[in-house]
Amino acid sequence: QVQLVESGGGLVQPGGSLRLSCAASGSVFSIDAMAWYRQAPGKERELVASISRGGSTVYVHSVQGRFTISRDNAKNTVHLQMNSLKPEDTAVYYCKAVVLSGKYNYWGQGTQVTVSS
Repeated sequence: QVQLVESGGGLVQPGGSLRLSCAASGSVFSIDAMAWYRQAPGKERELVASISRGGSTVYVHSVQGRFTISRDNAKNTVHLQMNSLKPEDTAVYYCKAVVLSGKYNYWGQGTQVTVSS
């Protein structure tokens, strides 16, 4: 079992920045990849960015060049630095831990990000 707790969401003006954090606990040794997803009202949950145990990253096209995912294996945390935020980035952001190559997936409770003037 893996438990995930997100933090760092909030209200920010367009063009601003936020840094999300996700702290993992429990069977953290079993975590392969970690990822951030988001879900806007009326839309499906989508992958934002992922990072492997070795540090390889993947980003959805809409956030490339603006968001950066990073991982601290020693502290069992993953971060999402979000710059140049746009109103369309408004969503609930979820942290996900992938275990045993996807055999098990664990989710955090989500954190709200609102980009508005």
